Amino acid sequence: MKLTYREAWKRNVRAWRIWWKLCPSVFLSSALTSVFEAVAPLAAIYFSARLISELAGKRNPQTLLQWVLLILITQAVLQLLKGLCSHWKEYALDIAYRMDDQVLMEKMTSLDYADIDRQYTYDLFSQIKQNENYSGFGIQMAFHIFEHDFVLGLVQIIGGTALSVTMFLRRVPADSSLAFLNSPFLAVAVLAALLVIAVLSPFLYSKGQQYFSDYTPKARFGNRLFGFFGFSTTEQKRASDMRMYRQQENICCIYFDRSNMFSSDSDIGKAARGPMGLLTGASAGLSMGVVGLVYLFVCLKAWGGAFGVGEITQYVGAATQFFLGISALLDAVAEIRINGEFLGTTFEFLDIPNKMYQGSLTTEKRSDRKYEIEFKDVSFRYPGTEQYALRHVNLKFSVGSRLAVVGPNGSGKTTFIKLLCRLYDPEEGQILLNGIDIRKYCYEDYIGIFSVVFQDFRLFALPLGENVAACCDYDRARVQKALDDAGFGGKYTPDTWLYKDLEKEGVEVSGGEAQKIAIARALYKDAPFIILDEPTAALDPIAEAEIYSKFDEIVTDKTAVYISHRLSSCKFCDEIVVFEKGRIVQQGTHDDLVADERGEYYALWNAQAQYYV
Repeated sequence: MKLTYREAWKRNVRAWRIWWKLCPSVFLSSALTSVFEAVAPLAAIYFSARLISELAGKRNPQTLLQWVLLILITQAVLQLLKGLCSHWKEYALDIAYRMDDQVLMEKMTSLDYADIDRQYTYDLFSQIKQNENYSGFGIQMAFHIFEHDFVLGLVQIIGGTALSVTMFLRRVPADSSLAFLNSPFLAVAVLAALLVIAVLSPFLYSKGQQYFSDYTPKARFGNRLFGFFGFSTTEQKRASDMRMYRQQENICCIYFDRSNMFSSDSDIGKAARGPMGLLTGASAGLSMGVVGLVYLFVCLKAWGGAFGVGEITQYVGAATQFFLGISALLDAVAEIRINGEFLGTTFEFLDIPNKMYQGSLTTEKRSDRKYEIEFKDVSFRYPGTEQYALRHVNLKFSVGSRLAVVGPNGSGKTTFIKLLCRLYDPEEGQILLNGIDIRKYCYEDYIGIFSVVFQDFRLFALPLGENVAACCDYDRARVQKALDDAGFGGKYTPDTWLYKDLEKEGVEVSGGEAQKIAIARALYKDAPFIILDEPTAALDPIAEAEIYSKFDEIVTDKTAVYISHRLSSCKFCDEIVVFEKGRIVQQGTHDDLVADERGEYYALWNAQAQYYV
């Protein structure tokens, strides 16, 4: 169903409010720039008409000099004011455009993790960025419509009306053969014809532009292909594969050849050569028809003696400005409807609600760190799925214990950790902290008691110390101790920059080194619970053995929860929980579980036992 103008208008007004909130000065600076941009040609038209009239009449040198000086002074002042306002506008826009992206980033970071983890959310975000890349429509286009079409068009209409209204009032002498031009019916007919053309021209233009709007889904996909395959060859991590398997010519080039979304043979290319081109050409032709009709009417009245050559310049220029203003406003109406369709995607993303209850209870700051976590009959399904990721999970553990979570892929280990950290809320059952449902605690307070090393952790291209502390201001001694405890050693100082994105002297750390930095980051936070998802996956056997040899020293009085595929780590834990198909199927110590030859743990252990010998 086509979007109504009313709904499109509401969406664009909302976008203007966003711009106003981001940077109010951008509206004033842009409005003034458009005013001076519109007034400058109108002033030139008026004073030039007076100068030409004087040249065609008395030719008084003093009067001519006055008009010349007025033209020069007014144009100089208007151009100076326009230039100043333009620089002000560019400065304000530069700030606002960066803040425009910030609106999307702030929304992304404020979303519930459950929504961030949905592909639907990332698809919306990707569509917003692809729309901007393809056609510029969206929040930024809403502002362009305001400053370029509305304000400019309005000033052109007001100024053009003021300078051209007398064109219909000046009369041809009654004894002239062109006296019929004095007829008010003829004036109304000419004005009506001009208005019809002025309305029809932008209407045809908007119809032509609609092809761009309708082509958006294909264009977005084309941009995604170009963005991926066009820049894959520049990615450092792909360089070796690109060369070894000749992926540039065998994959990238082939996909480029197959995707003809923007070629001359594409649907949009054919439309440009067909109806779209005809509509756009007809719009341009009608616009010139306005100018031609104005010239004809004005010149005939001048020929009949209604006014002189100076007024011809004024009326033609003023009438042209008037109808350019009308066209601009009508273009704005068309663009508002088209932009409204694109803004629908933007606001669908911005309007994703935060459904997770944030809680109000303050997490108890216990000096003895005596916390107890309990899962009571917890079940969970990911949104949009029927299959349970966890089913009837019951588990209790306290600070100071070492808990290993093992099981085959897809058994529910990662889901268990996400629920523990309250990235998701359980669908059934409860998770209790010291006997209280964790949903009742202030969300920020609750997640503050966890330090987590996720398997897909990321480091910033910033100094090592800032990566460990996750903060620009940090305790150097604590950073160094965390690095030492994580086995990172003294190879680099906290001031050493990681990677070369922002610092040419930055160092490229290996996967194992990066994992140690991530472990150090978790230790620096010094939370009572530390959760390690595959903590040694990127480490060599010697580094892994080093981590486990000082395991108790690293974890101290914290609760350590491990997710691991390397069952050798389980030997260091007080208790092991075995997941299978979303359920806890075994629980106990390593010795107890490995003794049960019919259990899942025994099968997993023996599948890897050859690597532990």
